[in-house]
Amino acid sequence: MKTISIDVRRAEPHDARAISEAHRAAWQSAYGGLIPHRPLLEMLERRGESWWRKATRGPATLLVVDVAGEIAGYATLGLNRARSLPQEGEIYELYLKPEFQGIGLGHMLFSECRRLLKSLGCNGLVVWCLEDSEHAERFFRNHGGMDIAEGMEDFGDQSLKKIGFVWN
Repeated sequence: MKTISIDVRRAEPHDARAISEAHRAAWQSAYGGLIPHRPLLEMLERRGESWWRKATRGPATLLVVDVAGEIAGYATLGLNRARSLPQEGEIYELYLKPEFQGIGLGHMLFSECRRLLKSLGCNGLVVWCLEDSEHAERFFRNHGGMDIAEGMEDFGDQSLKKIGFVWN
């Protein structure tokens, strides 16, 4: 029997290319047909390898899920940006490559984000997702999130509704 290592760890600059690839695959899968094509393509092009290399040294914490040396997904987290909400922490992004979804890695990554925010002294957290992203909405509901906030996100000339899930 072969043992496969799975590790959730802080991203390093040398992970930038793999994170960029995970970002592209995850976003194309999650948002293709939901976010208009041109704005989605522009967002993907903006976040290439050099963008992610800088992000590993930026103010937000960047975690990766490493499965036997392959970056399966990533999460970014830090202080809550929505001043109207009392939760102190926020998970800005949490994405997995499509082929790594549905096997518990998202749960692992989410749990590590929550643990890390708590260890930094953050009371509660918020996560935003597009209302029409059924997969994300189901994931956060299944993990105990309460949808208590709404907002709008602009993508080119289209505005899409987003939902804020919170944990206290």
